[in-house]
Amino acid sequence: MPTLPAVSSIAQTIQLSLSPVFMLAGIGALLNVLAGRLSRVVDRTRALEMLHSRSTGPEHDRHVWELRLLDRRITIINTALFLAVTSAVLTCLVVALLFIGTLTDLHIGPAVAVTFILAMIALTLSLMSFMIEVRVSLRAIHVRADLLR
Repeated sequence: MPTLPAVSSIAQTIQLSLSPVFMLAGIGALLNVLAGRLSRVVDRTRALEMLHSRSTGPEHDRHVWELRLLDRRITIINTALFLAVTSAVLTCLVVALLFIGTLTDLHIGPAVAVTFILAMIALTLSLMSFMIEVRVSLRAIHVRADLLR
């Protein structure tokens, strides 16, 4: 019959799992920001879609340009959301693997390390996507040159 791990081993595992748990809190905050941005982009898209059919000439062209920009932003935000959720799932898996390794005496250190590296890569890519989306959004914020004359 396998021996149960000592309380000190479990306490150490809990300490080891705190960093990934803090990472999960940060990912949660990122998901909140991304969801908020997506919501605002979708609202703006719906408003422009209503104006699109009633516009003509340069105004229509401006609406089409902004709708294309908004569509690109939606795609980028969805990518960032997917990567952030992937990172969160992998981080949860890291915590679970830490406890599985402690409770079963399995030597799964390499699996824990690889899973954590994948979580960090997904988080990094998500943050890079977020940065790209912010840069794309700045294109729509500038005041049009024709209004500054």
